[in-house]
Amino acid sequence: MENGILRSVKGTKDFMPQEQMIRNRIRRTLEGVFEAYGCKPLETPMIQYYDLLASKYGGGEEILKEVYRLSDQGERELALRYDLTVPLAKVVGMNPEMRLPFKRYEIGKVFRDGPVKPGRFREFIQCDVDIVGTSSMLAEAELISMAFASFQKLDLEVYVEVNNRKLLSGVLQELGVPEELSGDVMLSLDKLEKIGVDGVQEDLRERKVEESIVAAITSFLKSGALSLEQLTEQFSSSLVQEGAAELKQLFAYVQEAGVNGDVRFTPFLARGLGIYTGTVYEIFLQDRSISSSIGSGGRYDEIIGRFLGDGREYPAVGISFGLDVILTALAMLPAALEERAADVLVVPLGTEAASLALANQLRASGMKVELELTGKRLKKALDYANKEQIPFVAIYGENEASSGNIVIRDMRRGAEQVMPLDEMQQWLYSAQ
Repeated sequence: MENGILRSVKGTKDFMPQEQMIRNRIRRTLEGVFEAYGCKPLETPMIQYYDLLASKYGGGEEILKEVYRLSDQGERELALRYDLTVPLAKVVGMNPEMRLPFKRYEIGKVFRDGPVKPGRFREFIQCDVDIVGTSSMLAEAELISMAFASFQKLDLEVYVEVNNRKLLSGVLQELGVPEELSGDVMLSLDKLEKIGVDGVQEDLRERKVEESIVAAITSFLKSGALSLEQLTEQFSSSLVQEGAAELKQLFAYVQEAGVNGDVRFTPFLARGLGIYTGTVYEIFLQDRSISSSIGSGGRYDEIIGRFLGDGREYPAVGISFGLDVILTALAMLPAALEERAADVLVVPLGTEAASLALANQLRASGMKVELELTGKRLKKALDYANKEQIPFVAIYGENEASSGNIVIRDMRRGAEQVMPLDEMQQWLYSAQ
């Protein structure tokens, strides 16, 4: 076989066991939290019809440029899904008897043929929770609570930035920004923290925004009136007041429920410009050791109903966690990466069948057990356990079998002791 064949597709990666064990732990942790919040698991196919993904109510033209298209032997036009939201809309539409609200989670691979850079692949895993069928801000409060619970279990300190698209759209309208320019202006304002007022001013000019509008926005930014209370006093439109009322309700729910987490109002957070209709939020590490968000989401009350075109309303709100960016965050905390494939290595010395029975007994008790299968000499078996970070080695030879004992070596301390076989399991549990 030529070496040129042995290569990974650009934008993909083989995750070796040590890294994959950590990814599995992240996934199990998130699944546990999602299910504790009453979310039901859903799995949708990676392969979808192209016309479904290309619908004008899907991800938009920019994402369609990155879609992997294919066809089957029946010459049907298919594609690999680029997110988990469009497949959710399909499921809701195909199951009209579904009880609402529907709280679902899905953890699965999505594909985008976009630029490749560190931490960004073309095949990656999204961890999504969506609540379909309620307009209550209690849904947002629950998702934010769930986010803090998830990252607490992963030992990551985070904060959540929150805004409301109605509020932001209303402010821009009152500043004289025409609807066709609101998307560009939002993109500029979203950079305020990084580039400052002068930078936003220049960015707006580069986007061909009229000088009178640039002046109005600049004057507003320099006024410093950016708290929720100040905005509701300065701007009186129904959009601003409605968005502000929703935010105040959300903050009240979070506070009164005793949700333990740092939630910050961020007036220029916009998220995806086409899909969101109300609350939007992004999750960041407290220390900003990773500058990008490690989770995000928001309310999209109109998309599923328009998408399905059945005359029904499907208010919805969702949140998405990036598994690979969480892995990157954990990689900065060495203590969080202590992961091992086995708790015990059982080494048979002429006692193969009995050692298999012994390993199965320990497995039945809940331990992760590896059985030495290749007849390695004891020294090499111990060296293997050390390299694989297996903390205990159970050495079971013919002498031990005849005497009813077993030798246990604690690899962390380099200590070895002989004990009765029937005491081994309890000892190992207490020594973990």
